[in-house]
Amino acid sequence: MTNSTTMAHAPREVLSLKNPSFCAYMVCSCILVIKMIAVALLTAYKRKVHKVYLSPEDVKTNKGQIDTHDDVERVRRAHLNDLENIPLFWTTAFVFLFAKPPVWLACLMFFTFVIARIGHTIVYAVYVVRQPARAVCFLTGLVITLYMALHAMIVGFAHI
Repeated sequence: MTNSTTMAHAPREVLSLKNPSFCAYMVCSCILVIKMIAVALLTAYKRKVHKVYLSPEDVKTNKGQIDTHDDVERVRRAHLNDLENIPLFWTTAFVFLFAKPPVWLACLMFFTFVIARIGHTIVYAVYVVRQPARAVCFLTGLVITLYMALHAMIVGFAHI
């Protein structure tokens, strides 16, 4: 088989349900989507409980006031942190798959990232724990994303 033929089949091999690393990526990506939706719903719940809203129409409908509340803002910040970090993970992990890491390594990176992000939300927005708990969760996810990016970049450079 020529190199170009091998490369043409690479996406089909990597993005296949026969590839356990890709299956782990799928599962972890879906868990992260569900987690982000849950945090969005938690924000809405906190707004309802504290009767603080951003829009006049929400105030009229829900009999509250236009204001902020520390509990609502804490959940919003956790959600914003997800929006800053999870898309980077998705992109980097997707590219990492094409570097064909060992299955154990891909699973370790993917599932540890998910645990770190869930932990970050819990210690920041659900059950507030003093630092360094949040920092450890955040840095764990950051290090994983950086490792995958560097690993994929080195593999990519080796094939230029």
